[in-house]
Amino acid sequence: MTILVVATAATSSLLLAAAPAPARPIGLPDIGNPGITDEVPIPDSADMQNPIAERAFDAARSKLGAPYGSGAAGPDVFDCSGLVQWAYRRAGRELPRTSGEQLASGTPVAQSELRVGDLVSFYGGGHSGLYAGNGTVIHAGTESTGVELAPLSSMPYAGARRL
Repeated sequence: MTILVVATAATSSLLLAAAPAPARPIGLPDIGNPGITDEVPIPDSADMQNPIAERAFDAARSKLGAPYGSGAAGPDVFDCSGLVQWAYRRAGRELPRTSGEQLASGTPVAQSELRVGDLVSFYGGGHSGLYAGNGTVIHAGTESTGVELAPLSSMPYAGARRL
């Protein structure tokens, strides 16, 4: 323990015990991080209530910037359903491979009730991603965009599932 001596106006001394140094933050295990940026919002705590979904979200977020490849399911290249399947596998849950099969999994959830990590489907069920909170989705878009964060409203919404 460090002791600090502080002089007061009356020239008397006061001994104060210094607080111990704060603990260093513990980092998450490295699950790949080719493009995570400061632009990714930290979800509202109200949006985060499912530990498996939160871990899946963290896994998908770690792949921001990864390239898109048709039929690819990671760990370095993804299509949309491959990213969702890979992220949930990292969180300890197996999901079907295709977007349509993924949309048939889990429990339906209203768009107004979305939570971080919920599966979000677009284009009639032909495209999938993970809800990222704050009206955004992480998805493997196209060969020109790769894995990206996009507004939920940027694609025609088809439904969502809580997995």
